[in-house]
Amino acid sequence: MSQTHRIWSLAQSVIDKAGAEGLMIATAESCTGGMIAAALTDIPGSSAIVERGFVTYSNEAKAEMIGVPMNLIEQHGAVSAPVARAMARGAVNNSRADLAVSVTGIAGPGGGTDRKPVGLVWFGLCDRNGVTRVERRVFADGSRSFVRAKATETALHLVLTSLGNAD
Repeated sequence: MSQTHRIWSLAQSVIDKAGAEGLMIATAESCTGGMIAAALTDIPGSSAIVERGFVTYSNEAKAEMIGVPMNLIEQHGAVSAPVARAMARGAVNNSRADLAVSVTGIAGPGGGTDRKPVGLVWFGLCDRNGVTRVERRVFADGSRSFVRAKATETALHLVLTSLGNAD
């Protein structure tokens, strides 16, 4: 199965499952630049499920649009577990969504360090009750488009898992 088909299939499953439960979803995206929201809105019927998407590529956007504290970014860096958690929480708090997924990472080809290599991506999930979860992945040895596609696929899989229906 191609990467594109996997993403489409996951997005379809998320829309189906969230729709069946009457839930709305928001995204807070940095390195994916809106790819998660785009994948979801490619699916017919998504308008009842996708509440909104925040593309918060810059640190200022993270702070201004979804309330990520600048001191958190300064202390841990934009690509970190605390920022991914705050992004997901901020997306829920600044929307009518029941669940939000966030993504922040280093897609490359530059920008990586020994501590934070190219391909490092942090994911956050937050529900309306404030329950948050973060996950770390490293998509090594891939191009920029590969890292972004894998981050999109992983985010959709995490949302589906949180909805209780992952394969």
